[in-house]
Amino acid sequence: MLYHSTNSNSEKVNFREATIRGQAPDKGLYFPDSIPMLTKEFLSSFKQKSKAQIAFEVIGPYVGDTITEEDLFQICEHTVNFDFPLVRVTDNISSLELFHGPTLAFKDIGARFMSRCLGCFSKTDSRKVTVLVATSGDTGSAVANGFLGVGGVDVIILYPSGKVSKIQELQLTTLGQNITALEVQGTFDDCQQMVKQAFMDEELNKKLFLTSANSINVARWLPQQFYYFYALQQWQQKEPPVVCVPSGNFGNICAGLIAAVSGLPVKHFVAACNSNDVFTKYLLSGELYSQQAVATISNAMDVGNPSNLVRLLEMFGSDYSRIKNFISSYSISDKETSETISRVYKNYNYTLDPHGAVAYASLEKYLNEVDGQATNNRGLFLETAHPVKFSDVVEKATGATIEFPDSMKHLLHLKKKSVMIEAEYKALKSFLDS
Repeated sequence: MLYHSTNSNSEKVNFREATIRGQAPDKGLYFPDSIPMLTKEFLSSFKQKSKAQIAFEVIGPYVGDTITEEDLFQICEHTVNFDFPLVRVTDNISSLELFHGPTLAFKDIGARFMSRCLGCFSKTDSRKVTVLVATSGDTGSAVANGFLGVGGVDVIILYPSGKVSKIQELQLTTLGQNITALEVQGTFDDCQQMVKQAFMDEELNKKLFLTSANSINVARWLPQQFYYFYALQQWQQKEPPVVCVPSGNFGNICAGLIAAVSGLPVKHFVAACNSNDVFTKYLLSGELYSQQAVATISNAMDVGNPSNLVRLLEMFGSDYSRIKNFISSYSISDKETSETISRVYKNYNYTLDPHGAVAYASLEKYLNEVDGQATNNRGLFLETAHPVKFSDVVEKATGATIEFPDSMKHLLHLKKKSVMIEAEYKALKSFLDS
């Protein structure tokens, strides 16, 4: 399998090189030259396979011969060694809970897979790798946990000061060892732009061996397909589900889309957005513009210029009519988000986090407005983080106290360690040079 740049001005590379480089030299994102199609045999039998076996078979064609089959299977086993339950919330809406991993967020999958791949590659490379990652919340904690103690790799995380939850901040600032947190006086978009500038800085790249752990990296992005298969493993209806994904940087939904394009049966996708709704507006107008990020209570989705939209366009050949036929999108306000958390808790005794609430509200709108009340009108949404990570918002909406998971209680006794920097590239470069 080879990967080309979405900007089409860089040489094609294999999975190893795409992972190590992170971003193509022409500033594009790597995209597979061809999307592997699932076989009839796999589709008829995957519900009986183990999670690790599914992951191994799905990701194998993308990895090619850059990792041995034995090592790849071990990487997959480590990546998916926790539960992904599909929980029924109402008669026609289910929740795919992706918060049962070590940092209580869906990004554990991509971070664990990528960290093990880089660890595997570093065994045959004497250069020390510096991983740069921008986070709006959960990416940072998942990457920090996934890469902690991985030999030959240093991790530097940029996060917007005051715009992540307390638990998210503790998860990414208290580990130490090979993990460094930079607290940026700006937005997530500022953090992301600074990281992108670092990759394009020829002088800096001569000094440091840089790569990214954001979803722009194929090793972070592609393994997110796995849990869509796990959702379909548990789906009991004959009719495929409508799948609703809370969408910020659009890596998650792009992973689901590539799984569907490869043959996974999904009826329709819904991109759930908060007030950062460039894609919702695109589906209405056919014009795609970036916008200044707006702070919301679903902060991990506060992205005004989603990087992975170029992959979505690449997947569909920038065909607006095909995209609009395959995907719908809704923008959910903070007020609607809070009301949804309150209503679902009261009526169904299910606790949503703010991102899951945006997805639930969007799926509900789609099922009611587009599909009507048909008997096969059912769907699932991705509950991407544990509600405790946003306890202030959730407890205010529900009036109930969220029990702190035992696995997270130790964080309350740890001291935050971060380096405050300005939201300018020169500040990041100065830190990296030092």
